[in-house]
Amino acid sequence: MKELWYGGKIYTMERENELVESVLVLDGKIIATGNLNDLESQADKKINLHGATMYPGFVDSHLHIIWHGEKLIRLDLSKTTSCEEMLEMITEAAKQTPSDQWLFGEGWNENNFPDRRIPTIQELDTIRKEPIILNRICLHQSLVNSSALEAAGITEQTESPFGGEIGKDQDGNLNGRLFEKAKELVDASIPKEGEAYIDYLENAMELAIKDMHSKGLTGGHSDDMSYFGHYTNPLTAYRRVIGSKRHFRAHLLRHVKSFEEMMTDGVQFDEPYIEPGALKMFADGALGGSTAALSKPYTDNPTNKGMFIHTDVRLEEYVQLARKYNSAVAIHAIGDAAAEQMIQAIEKYPAPEGKRDRLIHACVLREDLVERLKRLPIIIDIQPAFVPSDFPWVTERLGEERLEWAYAWRKLIDHGLICANGTDTPIEDVDPIKTIYAAVERKKANDEHNGYLPEEKLTRFEAIQLYTLGSAKAICKEHERGLIKPGYDADFSIFDLDLFEGSPEDMLHVKAVKTVVGGKIVYSID
Repeated sequence: MKELWYGGKIYTMERENELVESVLVLDGKIIATGNLNDLESQADKKINLHGATMYPGFVDSHLHIIWHGEKLIRLDLSKTTSCEEMLEMITEAAKQTPSDQWLFGEGWNENNFPDRRIPTIQELDTIRKEPIILNRICLHQSLVNSSALEAAGITEQTESPFGGEIGKDQDGNLNGRLFEKAKELVDASIPKEGEAYIDYLENAMELAIKDMHSKGLTGGHSDDMSYFGHYTNPLTAYRRVIGSKRHFRAHLLRHVKSFEEMMTDGVQFDEPYIEPGALKMFADGALGGSTAALSKPYTDNPTNKGMFIHTDVRLEEYVQLARKYNSAVAIHAIGDAAAEQMIQAIEKYPAPEGKRDRLIHACVLREDLVERLKRLPIIIDIQPAFVPSDFPWVTERLGEERLEWAYAWRKLIDHGLICANGTDTPIEDVDPIKTIYAAVERKKANDEHNGYLPEEKLTRFEAIQLYTLGSAKAICKEHERGLIKPGYDADFSIFDLDLFEGSPEDMLHVKAVKTVVGGKIVYSID
């Protein structure tokens, strides 16, 4: 059945300000665009936008879908403004958590506290004798109580793994803080098997996708394949939720821990709604916890340059593993030293023909690294919402001299690099409107200044297109997704107001009214 969409503004996003009057869809594909009078005679059904504004489907280029669902389930600490408030929330949550279950909390950020004080392990032990695990907003650091350490077999004598650190106080006592790969020691002790666990993942995923649909998202490139037990756990949850229940385009990065097993197992994906992605790995940590790998020491900690997750040799071995299976790589690199480590490896072992590697985050770069990146088939996954989240405290970490190439989205685009918009949710809010605002304004909503590093602002067209065509380019599907154009997938994000009109603050009031995936309405306020 041919369906004709009309009655509102329809942006193709191929060129700035380019509009079409109507769009004709058949079997999930756009078959024609043009004047209403020319197309309506071909339609079996007409769908009136009633003045709403349609864009190509918004796709988050980097996030963690199941973690987003877990955040909707678990204790949310992201809005706490003091250590004392955080402890009060944990205390209340402990009263509601059965003694045979772990207490999980997500999203704490000491940079939002006036004194930046982090709860002590003793304070957590006073609240609960059963395990507590509290993940920092960046997910590169956890705060746990003694019971959680005991479950993992961690003692004062336990050595920190390479690429991680078991936190201790000045007297050598465990302080409950676990950094990077040390987090995995506790994570491995959390039960993650059985049908009940898969049901839990399915519930988390369904909540996440329902929430994403309600914000106009038609897809996401997600990293979930190694954090929830065997890869078959999250993959089973994906298969149960997507297609049978909810249309959504999930492009699944395959973590290095599970990549080769998935390849040798010959895993089949339910394309085009569940697609295989690149080999994913981490090169470093995060700026918030001072674990991002920098070429020069942190300004506020001159003895620290951050942390590499892998040696140069091991990272190169993982790149070679990807190439063995004709795969691209997607590498988390926040600091310039980590970016250099990645660039060195992919220069030595180039991406397969027709594919693009992905540099995820790229918060701190250097001009010489950008020149090298320009010669590579690569996509930069940026998260504009990091700017209002990380400033002004990140200036203390980096110092003024490094800011020229920090969060430098404008310069990256001007240098011809392909970028895509994402949120790294649950690190940042999954709402694409907030990300677009952050890219355009580079500040928190209604802040009374011109933005952090305002010379790096993007235009509205650029910020929106990075969610459409940019995300399509990230997976080399720019010839079938990301535009409203004949031959392209009928994925649409439809909002009540035009994102190109009004003040930047007006954008923050825009709401999704319909979300369409493959021609099917998956969300509607009607």
